[in-house]
Amino acid sequence: MERIKTIIVMLLIAVASYGQTAKQVLDKTAAVVSNKSGAQASFTIKGANMNTSGTIAIKGRKFQATTPQATIWFDGKTQWTYMKKNEEVNVANPSESELAAINPYNFIYMYKNGYTYTMQKKGNNYEVHLKAKDKKSISEMYIVVNQKTYSPSQIRLHQQKGWTTIDINNFKKANLGDGAFRFNSKDFPNAEIIDLR
Repeated sequence: MERIKTIIVMLLIAVASYGQTAKQVLDKTAAVVSNKSGAQASFTIKGANMNTSGTIAIKGRKFQATTPQATIWFDGKTQWTYMKKNEEVNVANPSESELAAINPYNFIYMYKNGYTYTMQKKGNNYEVHLKAKDKKSISEMYIVVNQKTYSPSQIRLHQQKGWTTIDINNFKKANLGDGAFRFNSKDFPNAEIIDLR
């Protein structure tokens, strides 16, 4: 009898540890991505309006992304976009959907409100499918997360113009100061600044 109880307890523990929900996976992923000191990764974006690659540094809601065409800084409120071709800096306060299109990690804030989620295992990854409960600029998302590290490797977003796929590589923790997420005009003395706020 004692052996049967032990087996039942072990089975319940195994099922509990195996049976993570989509929300639990996203919560763990959000904790990894929103590391207090920051993180860095490289990315490739493919979609209807964008085809580029680059690097990104993140710290909480702040990020700095660099591509061959532009560098973008976001300090949590203000976004500066430096266009290399014409040496222009556009200053704006972006919406959540605008942030999601340029910051692959913005999903860590979006999933908590207004989405339902399901999950399936694919190889060594979890694939979480998020679907908007009502009309949103991002109606669907798929997030592929490594089962061991909980770092995302791919995000697919569906917006009005179609699907955008963001592949993420070389994700690692980093120690980043807040200045890394703000445009410094001294570094770009010839840039024309256009305030769109």
